Amino acid sequence: MTHANMPAMSTIRATEIKPPPAWALLQRQLIAVQEEAARQFVAKYCHPNGRIFYIQDVDDVYEIFYNWGLFYAIGGDESIWKAALKAWNATTRYFDDSTPRDHREPAHPAFRPQLHNEYYNQAGPCDWFHMGEGNMAFYDMGVADPTIAENARRAQRFAAMYMGEDPEAPNYDPKYKIIRSPFHSSVGPMFHMDLSRVKAYLDPWYRLTGQGIFGFAQRSNLHPVVKDLEEDWFEDPKRREEILKIFSEVVLDGDVADNLAATALVTNAYLYTGNERFKRWVLEYTDAWLERLRQNNGILPDNIGPHGKVGEKRGGQWWGGLYGWNSRWAGDHNFISATIAAECAVLLTGDFKYMELMRSQIKVLLDNARVEPDGQVLAPRRMTEEGWSEYEPVKILELAHVWHATLSKEDRDLMARIREGDKQRNWNDVKPEPGRRGGNLELARFQYYDGMLPDWPEKVLHAELEYAQVALAQIQADKRDLETIVKDNRFPPHNPKTPDRTAYGGENANPVRTVGLTQVTMGAPRSLYNGGLLRATVRYYDADRTRPGLPPDVSALVDALSADKVGIHLVNTSPTETRRLIVQAGAFGEHLFTDVTYQAAQRKESILNPFGYVAEKVAFKEARVKVEGKYFAVDLPPMASVRVEAGMARFVNKPSYAHPWHGDRLPLRQ
Repeated sequence: MTHANMPAMSTIRATEIKPPPAWALLQRQLIAVQEEAARQFVAKYCHPNGRIFYIQDVDDVYEIFYNWGLFYAIGGDESIWKAALKAWNATTRYFDDSTPRDHREPAHPAFRPQLHNEYYNQAGPCDWFHMGEGNMAFYDMGVADPTIAENARRAQRFAAMYMGEDPEAPNYDPKYKIIRSPFHSSVGPMFHMDLSRVKAYLDPWYRLTGQGIFGFAQRSNLHPVVKDLEEDWFEDPKRREEILKIFSEVVLDGDVADNLAATALVTNAYLYTGNERFKRWVLEYTDAWLERLRQNNGILPDNIGPHGKVGEKRGGQWWGGLYGWNSRWAGDHNFISATIAAECAVLLTGDFKYMELMRSQIKVLLDNARVEPDGQVLAPRRMTEEGWSEYEPVKILELAHVWHATLSKEDRDLMARIREGDKQRNWNDVKPEPGRRGGNLELARFQYYDGMLPDWPEKVLHAELEYAQVALAQIQADKRDLETIVKDNRFPPHNPKTPDRTAYGGENANPVRTVGLTQVTMGAPRSLYNGGLLRATVRYYDADRTRPGLPPDVSALVDALSADKVGIHLVNTSPTETRRLIVQAGAFGEHLFTDVTYQAAQRKESILNPFGYVAEKVAFKEARVKVEGKYFAVDLPPMASVRVEAGMARFVNKPSYAHPWHGDRLPLRQ
C-alpha cells in the first residue's frame, strides 16, 4: 500500500487456489451488467450537463440515481459515481429558486422551483417521507467521497435548518423538543395549506380532487375534533373555511413521528465533521420521542402538540397525525422514521436502548394480532375510533434493521416468532423486488444466517442479475430519437393504462440495484429507503487505487454474523492480477476488529507439479492475527480465496465518513 497517509494495519495473505464459487462469479457479473446499464442510461436519458430528461417533483428526480454513489462504494466503476454527482448538482441548481429563469429550459407544467438554499422549499413535497427519498442520493455522497467541500458545507447547512440554527428555517423548538409541523423546509414550517392539498390528505381514498392518478390512501384525519367528515365538506364555503382552519390547528401545528427521519440529516453532518453539537441534537430529539413512547404504554404516538404534549390538539388522542397510525400507510412511515432515528442514536452512542423505538412497535402489534384458522398471524396496521384494524402479515424490514443493530437473541427470537406465525409467505423465496422500497428480501437473508437457506447468496445475486439484464435490455430496446425522449419525459404519463414510466427514462427507471450487493457483501439489510443511512457490518476499499469498494475481480460474502464476530469469504476471480483490499469494521468505522482468524493452506506438493498439487489432500493450519483497529488488509494473489473470522467489538468507535487514508480529519477539497 503506497498511499502516504495509509495507516499501519495487520495484513493477511490468501494461500488457497481453487475455482471461484458460483456466488462470486454472479457478483462480478451483476456489477458489470449494472455498470453498462448505467452508462447507457446516462448516454440516452441525460442532458450533457448531467441532468436527467425528466420533470417532476424534485425528490422524484433525485430518486432516479439515488443509489449510484453506494454502487460505486461497493465496487462499481468510478464513472457511475461521477455521473451521479453531476446529476445531483445539475438537478439542484436547476430546481433552486436562485437559478436565473433565462438559464432554464422552456416552462413545463410540472416544473416549479422547489429548492431554496439548495434544500426543499414549500412548493413541492416537504414532509420527511418525500424529502427522505430525495436525500438518499445526497447521503451516499459521503459514503462515496467525503472530501468534497461543497457537500460538507451543504450537509451542515441542511442540518442547521432542523436544529434551530437557521433563522430563515425555524423548524425546531428546543424548549419542547419538537419539529414544529409535519411539513417543513428551508423556509421554515408550514402551518397553512391550500384546499387541493388538504382535500388530498383528508380523502379516505386520495382521489386528488377527481384526478385519481395514484390511488394512494388517506394520510391524515381530524378525529376527534371532527368525527365524521362529510365527503362534500369543501362544497360549502363556510364549511370549507372551517375545515381548513381545523386542519391547520390539528394537523399542521405540532410534531409527528414521521419527523424522526430528520435525525439522519443531522447525523450526516456529524459524519462529515465530528462536531458534537450535531450528536447532541440527534440524541435530544430521539430521547424526547423515546420518553413519549414510554409515557404512551410502549406505543409510539403519532401527534405531538406545540407544547410537546401527546395528543395536545386531539383531546389526548395519541393517534391520528399525518402518516400516523390512522393513515393507511402507518407502517411505512412511523416504522421507517422510528428505525432511522434508533439507528442514528445507536451509531452515535452504542446504546441499544434506542432500538426500543422500533422493537416496541412490533411487540404492540403482535400483542394485538389475531390468528387465522390456518395458524397465520395477522397484525393490525391501522388504528381507528373502533380500535385496531386492517390486519396483515408483519412487515419485516424494520425489524431486520433492529436485529442487525443488536444481533441479540431477543431480536433473533422476535424474527423467528414472526416466521413461525407466517403461513402466507415463503421465507425461502428469492425474487427481485419492484420499486425502490420493500423488505421481502430480508426474509431469505434471515433464513441464511439462521442456517436454513445455505444457497441464499447465489439465489439473491441471480435474482438481482436477472433484473439488471432486463433493465439493460430495456434501455437498448428504446429506439426513440432524442426529440421524442425529451418530449415524453417532459410530459410523463400518469394514466395506468399507458406504458410503465420506466420506458421513458423517468421515475422508477433506475437500472442500478444495490439491495443484494449490500446484503451479501456488507452483511447488512438494505438501506431504509425514505432517508436511512447506510448500514454495514463491514465494507471494503481498494488498497491499490485508494478508492472505496471492492477491487476489480474481487467478490465478497459475509457468511456469518454474531454479536462479537463476523465471517467473510473473499475471492479473487482474476487469473492474472493480485488484488489488495482493506476491510473496515462498520459502515463508518464504528466497530473495531479485535483479531482475525483464517485457515492457511499447508502443502507439500509444489505448484510446479500441477497434477500432484491438485491431487494432494491439503492440510490447513489456523492462523490468528491481532488487529485491535478499524481495518485489516488482505492480499489476494490471482485465483486465490480466503475465509476469515474477525472478532468484533461493535459501536465502540467514533463514526466518520473518513476513508482509511484520510486520517483523523477529512481533507476537504474545493
